[in-house]
Amino acid sequence: MILIVLAVLIAILLINGFRNMRNVKALSEDEFKQNMRKVQLVDLREKEKFEHGHIIGARNIPIMNFSIKMNSLRKDKPIYLYDQTGRLSIRAAKMLKKKGYTDVYMLKNGINKWTGKIKSKNK
Repeated sequence: MILIVLAVLIAILLINGFRNMRNVKALSEDEFKQNMRKVQLVDLREKEKFEHGHIIGARNIPIMNFSIKMNSLRKDKPIYLYDQTGRLSIRAAKMLKKKGYTDVYMLKNGINKWTGKIKSKNK
């Protein structure tokens, strides 16, 4: 009986994960870099982590303020989201889709796996 309940819970989690991924297309680092200069690049991490190091050209809109500040993003220009691991990007993309944004992408695996240039206040 416990195995059945466990299997059902795992199935529900998988289905929710796939449903959330419909809101955003995950891009590899190479795909992400291709059009970075032509998009709205958003770092969803807290200010301290952003200042420690972020992708050049990114603007910081922490996930805690995202529902309020996302209206400053243009609907006619693609939005590239990233955070530490990618989890917050899925959440932010879901909020954007509910408000009518359609061209939303995220950095697969987040900035943890980023090998490109970063800008830091410490440098």
